[in-house]
Amino acid sequence: MRHRRIAPLIVATALFMETTDSTVIATALPAIAADLGEDPISLKLAITSYLIALAIFIPVSGWMADRFGARTIFRAALGVFITGSIACALADSLGGFVAARFLQGMGGSMMVPVGRLVVLRGTPKHELVGALAFLTVPALVGPVIGPPLGGFITLAFSWRWIFLINVPIGILGIVLASIYIENLKEDDTPPFDWRGYLMLGGGLATLMLGLATAGRHLLPLWASLASFALGGVLLAAYARHVRRVAHPVMGFALMALPTFRAGVIGGALFRLGVGAIPFLLPLMLQLGFGYDPLQSGAITFAAAAGALFMKALAARILRTAGFRVILVWNSLVCAAFIGVMGLFRPDWPQALILLLLLVGGCFRSLQFTALNALSVADVVRRDMSQATTLSSVVQQVALAVGVTVAAFALEAASALQGHSTLVTEDFGPAFFFMAALSALSFLVFRGLDPGAGSEMSGHGRRIEPAAGPQTPTASKTVIPDAEGGPGPRSPPLQ
Repeated sequence: MRHRRIAPLIVATALFMETTDSTVIATALPAIAADLGEDPISLKLAITSYLIALAIFIPVSGWMADRFGARTIFRAALGVFITGSIACALADSLGGFVAARFLQGMGGSMMVPVGRLVVLRGTPKHELVGALAFLTVPALVGPVIGPPLGGFITLAFSWRWIFLINVPIGILGIVLASIYIENLKEDDTPPFDWRGYLMLGGGLATLMLGLATAGRHLLPLWASLASFALGGVLLAAYARHVRRVAHPVMGFALMALPTFRAGVIGGALFRLGVGAIPFLLPLMLQLGFGYDPLQSGAITFAAAAGALFMKALAARILRTAGFRVILVWNSLVCAAFIGVMGLFRPDWPQALILLLLLVGGCFRSLQFTALNALSVADVVRRDMSQATTLSSVVQQVALAVGVTVAAFALEAASALQGHSTLVTEDFGPAFFFMAALSALSFLVFRGLDPGAGSEMSGHGRRIEPAAGPQTPTASKTVIPDAEGGPGPRSPPLQ
């Protein structure tokens, strides 16, 4: 009994460490760039490398937990995350820092889903709701605390301490996990599609490396183009491979479901713009407005606070309006709030900026909640793991691409205006461009059936199915509220 109560707390503490660490870095980017002697835009690689590591290693995490035991993999994930954190703190070059962030992402990719698996498998059903409540706290509170905490640490000490504080927390987590978490395994673990995994993971890694480094950062242009081309070839090979194996590491059959397809494709387009916010906004506040890291963090946390506020209202709003209405019109509202950030100026009252960020965070939170619920609305229970993997990978890639495209847009705006260093006026075009990309999701959601996902949202009158054999479906009584989607983690950059 005691073990069952402590295990969720251990997992929640680890998730809080990962979530907070993922948000504090955005506030510290200018300080890190200055210390490493790099262009601040080049620090996009520190964000994208972490996200791509998540995308690459999330698909294998569940299988490894089944094969080697949840406790074993959870402790190993904590160890990898600690090692990556130490490497980040000791990094003295852009390449070293990016590699350390990738290592951190490897640990985070397994720490979060395996930690959740520990709770799901080790807790009796009558205690599960209370145990899972622990796991929602890091996703909600971490993004609120992260930016001001990162600003304070950077200003009062050094950005390196952002990563070093993970070490004692992680070591304590390993010790407590060894005592209180059972090493649960599955006896009938199927063979893992290693060949397909190498194609998929290698393709994503090299494609994003080529894309992210094409803007004269880290690699010469020819190497970036070669990496991009290699990634395309590997992903094309995986597209052929997935049709030839019975159990691919990540299948695409669920894309035939209109609701899942809209949630994944529309959600990816929406996240292109949203993923740019934690990258562009702190840079604008510090490099354009002249704010220090603490002032910047005290402002950027408002968006996460707005998301926290919306959680209490999202399910009721969806029951009232339905998925299609919310997703169609709210996508445009959210895009408009991204564009509004490009209008911010140093002489604007801080109270007005905080209010706009707070309200924008509310609308984005509603959109994420709707997307997450819609994506699994028509997925049968036996396919839920497949849906989780595909949607999670697409989310991380979309966020990474959003940061990369935002960096390109910012560089282009600065060059066209003849600025040798970044100034406030350079950020407006970048925000406007990312807002336009995010608004494209409107076209996907507009094609939804008016009654799409009504069983889950509770909107409209429920129509009983016709008589005949029925396919068991996933539970449709609870709307997921984790902003990262139905996958095993909540992405930090939202």
